[in-house]
Amino acid sequence: MRTSRGLRRLPRAPRAGAHPGLRAWTPLAGRGRSGSPGAAGLRGSHAGSAGGSAGLNLLSWKPCVPTMRLVILDNYDLASEWAAKYICNRIIQFKPGQDRYFTLGLPTGSTPLGCYKKLIEYHKNGDLSFKYVKTFNMDEYVGLPRNHPESYHSYMWNNFFKHIDIDPNNAHILDGNATDLQAECDAFEKKIKEAGGIDLFVGGIGPDGHIAFNEPGSSLVSRTRLKTLAMDTILANAKYFDGDLSKVPTMALTVGVGTVMDAREVMILITGAHKAFALYKAIEEGVNHMWTVSAFQQHPRTIFVCDEDATLELRVKTVKYFKGTDTRGEKQVLDTSTE
Repeated sequence: MRTSRGLRRLPRAPRAGAHPGLRAWTPLAGRGRSGSPGAAGLRGSHAGSAGGSAGLNLLSWKPCVPTMRLVILDNYDLASEWAAKYICNRIIQFKPGQDRYFTLGLPTGSTPLGCYKKLIEYHKNGDLSFKYVKTFNMDEYVGLPRNHPESYHSYMWNNFFKHIDIDPNNAHILDGNATDLQAECDAFEKKIKEAGGIDLFVGGIGPDGHIAFNEPGSSLVSRTRLKTLAMDTILANAKYFDGDLSKVPTMALTVGVGTVMDAREVMILITGAHKAFALYKAIEEGVNHMWTVSAFQQHPRTIFVCDEDATLELRVKTVKYFKGTDTRGEKQVLDTSTE
């Protein structure tokens, strides 16, 4: 039975397809794309943290077989800070340079705004540079002018890119006004491949569990393509267009589920009670093309980062398990100054 906010969560009966033996994912301490050290952890920012460290110290993780990981923070702000610190640490550990770029996949929407604000803060404090970072955004509306305030070009420039030191030529966003939309999608896939693939793809989801614009029913091996938007998505996006459905684009260019699955690591941000059922579908039930986010159960290095409100539909034992596993083994602190 689905729970509602404010009521005591009751354990569910076991379901077919559940994963009782699922281990929490721990990043490898092995080598990256070109021999770089593996991802490092975050001091004081484990699940259940009351705030985490303001610094950018790193934790060493012991090697293990990577699986799925769920990080639960108390609220949206802490989840955003955790995600931003993780991205920052991954870039620093990678040690990017002129001949060695870190490649980052990025989302839009309301959920990642807090994460972007923190990344801007780290950059302005001198802790993080995007000079040798290439980015690939998940999607863009079709037919909306690039300079329209609700285009994803405008969103990324106003909320992130203009505040950091990234080279505009390294910030890749699909062109929803291209003459040949399929050719634009094919070229986007080619650019990702030429960049060496995505090191870390950050994503968000809708209440119906779609990632990017891979609406319910999308192929789980899909590539970048033209997609017709579901009515639920159009209704959800109407708030950005003065509530006028006639102004909301009905089509978009989007990376495919398979495109995101090709990334070496995926981090999905899920916050708010309105996305609780989607999180439940993402990790407690089986892989289902009607909930495209569930595909990432099968990715070798997936982190779901959420707040407490997003866990309202999860079993008590699921929440306790992931909170417990995320606090074990995070003992040895490695300061960036020693690298």
